[in-house]
Amino acid sequence: MSLKTQWITDELSSLKQQGLYNTIRTIGSPQGAWLIVDGKKVLNFCSNNYLGLANHPKILAAAKSAIEKYGLGPAAVRSIAGTMSLHVELEQRLAKFKGAQACITFQSGFMANLATVPALVGKEDVIFSDELNHASIIDGCRLSGAKVVRYTHNNIQSLRETIANEKKIGFRRAMIISDGVFSMDGDVAPLKELVEVANEEGYLLMVDDAHGEGVLGKGGRGIVDHFNLHHQVDVEIGTLSKAFGAVGGCVAGDSTLIEWLRQRGRPFLFSSAMTVPDVAACLAAIDLLEESTELVDRLWDNAKYFKAEMKTLGFDTGVSTTPITPVMLGEAPLAQQFSRSLFENGVFAMAIGFPTVAKGKARIRVMISAAHSKEDLDKGLEAFKKVGKELGVIK
Repeated sequence: MSLKTQWITDELSSLKQQGLYNTIRTIGSPQGAWLIVDGKKVLNFCSNNYLGLANHPKILAAAKSAIEKYGLGPAAVRSIAGTMSLHVELEQRLAKFKGAQACITFQSGFMANLATVPALVGKEDVIFSDELNHASIIDGCRLSGAKVVRYTHNNIQSLRETIANEKKIGFRRAMIISDGVFSMDGDVAPLKELVEVANEEGYLLMVDDAHGEGVLGKGGRGIVDHFNLHHQVDVEIGTLSKAFGAVGGCVAGDSTLIEWLRQRGRPFLFSSAMTVPDVAACLAAIDLLEESTELVDRLWDNAKYFKAEMKTLGFDTGVSTTPITPVMLGEAPLAQQFSRSLFENGVFAMAIGFPTVAKGKARIRVMISAAHSKEDLDKGLEAFKKVGKELGVIK
């Protein structure tokens, strides 16, 4: 062991002692209601495969067909030789699907945030950011060089107060940024009120709808559609790596803003484009969502049933109003033990602890899917009941 990296060894040991070490399990099957994890068949309560599209036959067929026609990868950045007709088609379809003027795609939702924030604000500017925003927003803010002022989670009064304080200091431009659905708690941003503040102040408003795509709105059109705020949210970040079942990210907004991101979004300019099968898969996902709301409806039915039964059992499921179901446990060692015991009982649900959530707020985050049957959900509930009683979480 090199003395140069001894500190890393020490830090890893510390993580293990605190119950914060992340043991990464290996998936040996397609994503679905059931998985092969570390060689064992288990019920999947972990993935973001909200609509079950990651292994949907129509999605797979579209990806295979596109590979036969276009090959595998673009082999270039979008601004040089990597923009294929499929990319243009997907961006046009996404804009129409979301009711926006235009759309641009990126390699992931994380990359979409890293591209967008630094392109819109800089060193003379200020960002008003919800304190529980996703890590990709935090990193995008850091890269921008703008001053970042956090306001209390989902608290409009706190936002107004932070704005008033910053006005006394002065700045060039400002942007308000919030997650749409908060990934760890499952609650939804007060988007109407955020729009009101942004309009009153003349600031840009950006919402990251990673966990709203395919979940909220008519047929999964997202949080802007959910609140009927089309053309009132300046920047709508999305991911294609969750409900859409593929890998990618996107930004929807007016045509001028999207054109600016084509000129100044660094991941667009300096990293290869989305792959052919991913783009084709996303086009097929839009087809499915435009044809029917069946998958979205089933997702919500499953989520409502599971949450109601968990509360009846005595579990604390936090403040979630979406299919994300946090099972609040408090300390990280308990959450990790709970996760291990669930796995022994045939349920794959990972513990979430610091730094993903605050210390003392560890939990099991259950991700419900349209792919789950009622029988699947009942099996999961039985496992939670058994483990919860064994560990003294419920009576």
